[in-house]
Amino acid sequence: MSVVTEERRLLLERLNDVIEHLLNIYKNIPDPDIMVYEVWTAKDVLSHLTFWHESFARNVSDLSMDIKPTPLKGKLSDLNQAGVDAMKSYSVGAVMERLETSQRTIQDNILNPKIVLIPYKKGSRDYTSEEHLEIVIDHITQHLRDVVKVCHS
Repeated sequence: MSVVTEERRLLLERLNDVIEHLLNIYKNIPDPDIMVYEVWTAKDVLSHLTFWHESFARNVSDLSMDIKPTPLKGKLSDLNQAGVDAMKSYSVGAVMERLETSQRTIQDNILNPKIVLIPYKKGSRDYTSEEHLEIVIDHITQHLRDVVKVCHS
């Protein structure tokens, strides 16, 4: 049984702040179809982040309920594109709702002391809750910076 560290609590607060910032940016985004990367629009970036957030949420929820998680399987580039493609037909608002739902699931479960190691993807090592939270925060922050840069240039 693990002890929930103060670091984990602080990282959850940081993740909450980053998600709130992301949602505020997307609520006011002038053009969700603006190209951020060579093949991805701002909406695609949101879909990508939501896809991974849903995976994180599923894994921590499963671990909390003593269910063996089923992490994503496949090549990173294929998974990234599949996540974007799966949400092509959704509106930006619908993708944001999915992100908020997965964030609530993470909030409800990540502080559970039963969670020691979280799988990321098949073939990758498992991460501590703190490591996983840091990776997610950094990942979202990096993409958000790129979205903000193109939207305000």
